[in-house]
Amino acid sequence: MKNRKRNRLPEYDYSNPAWYYVTICTHKHIHHFGEVKNGEMILNEFGKMTNKFLEEIPSHYSTVELDEYIVMPNHIHAIIIINDVGVDHHRPRTNDNNRNIAKNDIISVGVEDIRPLRRTNLSNVIKGFKIGVTKWCKHNNITNFKWQRSFYDRIIRNEKELFYIRDYIEQNPLRWEIEKNNENLDLM
Repeated sequence: MKNRKRNRLPEYDYSNPAWYYVTICTHKHIHHFGEVKNGEMILNEFGKMTNKFLEEIPSHYSTVELDEYIVMPNHIHAIIIINDVGVDHHRPRTNDNNRNIAKNDIISVGVEDIRPLRRTNLSNVIKGFKIGVTKWCKHNNITNFKWQRSFYDRIIRNEKELFYIRDYIEQNPLRWEIEKNNENLDLM
C-alpha cells in the first residue's frame, strides 16, 4: 500500500478548543447535492438532507458549534467550533426513576451527579457526519454516493482569517463558475 499524505498536523491535538475551517468532498468530485444557478446554490433533496445533517452536528456533540457553512454540488465548506469541556459542558446522570434528565429540566444537582464530557476531536465530528449521510443514502437506495477519503482542515488563527474564510464560504456559489473549470485554483 502506498504512503498516503496525512492531512492533519501530526503534532496538533484536534480536540483542542479552536475554530476549524473544513472542506469535505464527494468521491471523484461528483455533483450529488444540487447545482449552482446564477450564483446561488440550489440544493436537491439529497443536498437538503446533507445540509440538515450538517446543521444537526451540535446536537450530537455538546461542545461543538457550527458557524458559517455551505453545501455545494460536490463539496461542503464549514467552520466548526470545538469548545473547551468545562463547567458549562456536562451531562447529568440519570435520576432515581432511571430516566434521562431532559436538557431543560430544572434540577438540583451536586458535584457527584455530574459526569464530565469527553473531549471531542474534529476527525470524530466529521466521521460522524459522513456516517450519518451515508446511512441515509443506503436507507434511501442511493447506491452511487461515496465520500472522498478524509477531509481538508485549517485551524483558524485570528479574526482577520475568520473574516476571510466566512467571506469565502458565503461567496462560494458566485465563484463556482471559475472554480469548477479549474479544480486547482486557489482563491484564498
